Amino acid sequence: MVNGQRNVIKKFEDGDEVFTVKRFKNPNFIQRWVYQFLRKSKAKRSYEYANILKDKAIKTPAPVMYLENFSGGLKESYYVSAYIEYDFDFRTLIHNPKWPNRKEILEQFTRYTFLLHEHNIRFLDHSPGNTLVVTTNNITYDFYLIDLNRMRFQELNLQQRMKNFRRLWLSKGMIQQMAPVYAKLYGSTVEETQRWMLHYSRKFQKKVNSKKLRRRKLK
Repeated sequence: MVNGQRNVIKKFEDGDEVFTVKRFKNPNFIQRWVYQFLRKSKAKRSYEYANILKDKAIKTPAPVMYLENFSGGLKESYYVSAYIEYDFDFRTLIHNPKWPNRKEILEQFTRYTFLLHEHNIRFLDHSPGNTLVVTTNNITYDFYLIDLNRMRFQELNLQQRMKNFRRLWLSKGMIQQMAPVYAKLYGSTVEETQRWMLHYSRKFQKKVNSKKLRRRKLK
């Protein structure tokens, strides 16, 4: 591997135990010094945030360790966690509107996200690929957060909570199913909750689509 490569994730076995190792993209020259003296590495943050989630009974693959290699600043960093056998991730629900029990899964996921917010957790990478879903029986599901290095811990008002859904790429139909669940838990009206969830989702989607369009025009 050479400097500049993107994050690499690998699975390995040690006896009866299975682990996931994430090697983060090698930092550039400036980032090397920032991560040594001014800011925790992504690997260290992932490990510490995973332990915070664990303490709050929020599911995430069990943290094992993190490794850092310093040579003229931070050269390499790794995060090791337990491997999770999962059934699908949140992207499946976006691309498969007829997925079995989709409505029930969305409702349970909404309650899961509400629990995050109640614990003052703002997961900045709350995106479709970062929630793994495990079926515990025909109608109950467990959700595991991954890619944990970007989080904030703060009290959240309704607008901030709804903004936290924006990266999930929700359709209008999904929002119509999820908003009433969140509104009931939070104590807001369905109309207000749905309005803010839709507003931030569409704003984010428009921004991403505009960037894609500009890139295509530059080619």
